[in-house]
Amino acid sequence: MTGSKSASTTVHVVGAGLAGSEAAWQIASQGVRVVLHEMRPHRMTEAHVTDGCAELVCSNSFRSDDAANNAVGLLHAEMRRLGSLIMRAADANQVPAGGALAVDREGFSADVTGALAAHPLITIDRGEIAGLPPADWDNVVVATGPLTSAPLADAIRQRTDESALAFFDAIAPIVHKDSIDMGMAWFQSRYDKVGPGGTGADYINCPLTKEQYDAFVDALLAGEKTEFKEWETNTPYFDGCLPVEVMAERGRETLRHGPMKPVGLTNAHNPDVKPYAIVQLRQDNKLGTLYNMVGFQTKLKYGAQQRIFRTIPGLENAEFARLGGLHRNTFLNSPKLLDPQLRLRAEPRLRFAGQMTGCEGYVESASIGLITGLFAAAQVRGRELATPPPTTALGSLLNHITGGHIETIEAGQRSFQPMNINFGLFPPLAQPPTRKADGTRLRGNEKSVAKKQALSARALADLDRWIADHLRIAAAA
Repeated sequence: MTGSKSASTTVHVVGAGLAGSEAAWQIASQGVRVVLHEMRPHRMTEAHVTDGCAELVCSNSFRSDDAANNAVGLLHAEMRRLGSLIMRAADANQVPAGGALAVDREGFSADVTGALAAHPLITIDRGEIAGLPPADWDNVVVATGPLTSAPLADAIRQRTDESALAFFDAIAPIVHKDSIDMGMAWFQSRYDKVGPGGTGADYINCPLTKEQYDAFVDALLAGEKTEFKEWETNTPYFDGCLPVEVMAERGRETLRHGPMKPVGLTNAHNPDVKPYAIVQLRQDNKLGTLYNMVGFQTKLKYGAQQRIFRTIPGLENAEFARLGGLHRNTFLNSPKLLDPQLRLRAEPRLRFAGQMTGCEGYVESASIGLITGLFAAAQVRGRELATPPPTTALGSLLNHITGGHIETIEAGQRSFQPMNINFGLFPPLAQPPTRKADGTRLRGNEKSVAKKQALSARALADLDRWIADHLRIAAAA
């Protein structure tokens, strides 16, 4: 569709996290000049420790890379088809992680930063945008993420006349590998699954008996925790990243059915005795010297973390490269505030990208940065890029953000919440598969597997058509 050509030939991207970095790359890849604004290192956030673009502040995992059977793996594949810088850097800095795509976080950020700095159409401007961007910036992508600085967040609230929702996001500790007792722990991926760059034995596993597990839960419940400020007390958590002690508060067995589940694992030191619970650690850097505690994001105070986590068998002498932490995340009520092109309805020169829009997860954040960048570049070229089909992972996530949820407001609470990509966001198949290739009927779990594979195949085919029909035209315009 043709629209009015932007008065400016430059797009301004505010924030050089995953979404902002990807947006800037996509804009420049379309032949459009972009200024990428990043306030670090002049002003740091509560969670960042470097001035690098796309710094990973929580896990180092991009989750499953299985494009045929997993929605996030499918999103990886779609982003690769679209020339994603984030996926290129992730692939180049991959570390073993079973069926997941995990990265060396320092190498990953360095590659993204280097690529952006070297691009002739990208200028990186180090300085805070304190408030709404200047009025003469008529094509702006705001990708400041869940750690948006207070002046900008306040300006956005005032401009939208809408109170932003917020949730807490907690960070998992990282342990030096050589401090883990491998006489107690062992290497194994769940169900011995072999993933990208992995061997099927990519996680370090620490077993607990029932008595050890019960004592651990008691310690979590009693441990000294970070106190909330008055304005934070009613901020809800996002269920996909609950602090480990909050999970323990929800029931004594909750952790055994979550990050400490013992299924698919056999104790190499004592194969005849099934552990009651297991703590897994995943490689965090390419050297293999650091491992993070999977699912152990926490708001325990530092002293309590060291004392309690060292009660885990195998971690008695653990040395921590980084302890867990807690920060406050904010996101917009996007279905109400943003249009299908991710423009702010109250001020269309402003687009939003990343976690601030109500997606959750590294890959999801980067993918929304990707499509927002393409939308912004198309505007410079005098076009309005068609949205990706809702049958694709990217299109289904965009649809959720801009109106795919069910609006129910009870007791003043909005229903829109952050969401990871999942097959539940996809339109159903017109004819779900019922038979195998040999003609025999699908049974039990085979139906679910076949359905996911069919959804993935449809998504990639539809994305390829969308690229051919729209991006080719945009690139040639």
